[in-house]
Amino acid sequence: MSPPQLIVLSFAAAIAVGTVMLRLPVAHAPHASIGWLDALFTATSAVCVTGLVVVDTGRDFNLVGQAVVLALIQMGGLGILTVGTLLALLTGRRLRFRERLNLQTQLSALQVGGMVRLVRRIAAVVLAVELAGALLLYPSMSMATHRGEGAWQAVFHSVSAFNNAGFSLHADSLTRYVDDLLVNVVVLGLVALGGLGFVVIVNLIARYWQAQRTPLSLHTRLALSMTALLIAAGTGLVLALEWTNPRTLGALPWPVRLMAGLFQSMTPRTAGFNTLDYAQLDESTLVVTMLLMFIGGNPGSTAGGIKTITFFVLVGSAWSLSRGRGELQVFGRRIPVETAGRAGVIALMGLMLVAGSVTLLSITDPDLGFLRIAFETFSAFGTVGLSMGITPDLSLPGKLIIVMLMFVGRLGPLTLGLALVEAPPERRVEYPAEDVVVG
Repeated sequence: MSPPQLIVLSFAAAIAVGTVMLRLPVAHAPHASIGWLDALFTATSAVCVTGLVVVDTGRDFNLVGQAVVLALIQMGGLGILTVGTLLALLTGRRLRFRERLNLQTQLSALQVGGMVRLVRRIAAVVLAVELAGALLLYPSMSMATHRGEGAWQAVFHSVSAFNNAGFSLHADSLTRYVDDLLVNVVVLGLVALGGLGFVVIVNLIARYWQAQRTPLSLHTRLALSMTALLIAAGTGLVLALEWTNPRTLGALPWPVRLMAGLFQSMTPRTAGFNTLDYAQLDESTLVVTMLLMFIGGNPGSTAGGIKTITFFVLVGSAWSLSRGRGELQVFGRRIPVETAGRAGVIALMGLMLVAGSVTLLSITDPDLGFLRIAFETFSAFGTVGLSMGITPDLSLPGKLIIVMLMFVGRLGPLTLGLALVEAPPERRVEYPAEDVVVG
């Protein structure tokens, strides 16, 4: 199989196994009875690190079920092939070239060389960051419960935050911690690190924490620049639009408003947690949130969406071409026009998929309202997990549409498209070019 086909199959297999495990009564709380569709929805949301839920994770699943959800989140965030590689390395097996090529595709690495070293560094970073996050979250999350429950909540939310999954053991997500500085800082830090991308994190470590320092790649510079720009722009817009809304920021002291505005600007980039009720936000803020969800995080990260660099290349190339400058130039480097074309294909396929899903959901669930359906659709495609509260009310066809959208959003429409088509035959004839009028 080609790398895209293997990636699609591995995620589908993980969802299938997770569905069976979450359907077993041993995973349910005593009062709960979870059917096959809800188990499929939950498993897909966990493997695709989305966070949309049709059942209450903390109430309807017992410790076994919650552990299954957490394991699916970890596998989905790291990538099924990455987890399989770690297991293979632990048993002492060497990787073949084809396996290294598959890993390169899944991690969005720029070269196939050094994949084993990259996977080992990723495992070390993930373990260290998630453990540190759990230790920092423990004091706040153990205050209202006993120590064992507080420790489990800290571990669960740390793993969920770093993998940008958005799953919470609280029905109201993190709204109870809206004024807790420690929880906000730790969760946002985990979300930011998970959304940077493993390749970026490893490059930063090699640049600043190793004796033989390596320069930052163009990919890392663009990822850091776009992350900072989107956080700043998103925070400013959320604060400006919600500052006087008495149902959200308007009811909070101004220091808490600033913190909540920052939180609500970062989590739409596929983290999925919320400290405000999104059903109470103004429509203008919801539109900004949908744009952030569509852009998502960085390539090769635990985040979804079309990715930040895709958005930058698309907008930057359009600006450069419109001014007659040809290919996009940034940080003293030139980005090929083929990359801009690929970015355009990804964005167009994403828009078509979202538009088609909104249309279908408007037919299957017309009573839910267009804005709430559109918000749910953008959230599913961006693997974000934010909702205006309509997820449990979706019809059976509506839930299946969201399941499909989460799956495609996590893999990426281009990866899924490449997995479904055969390799094109070798081109033996080159047709003459002829220009057409566009624009």
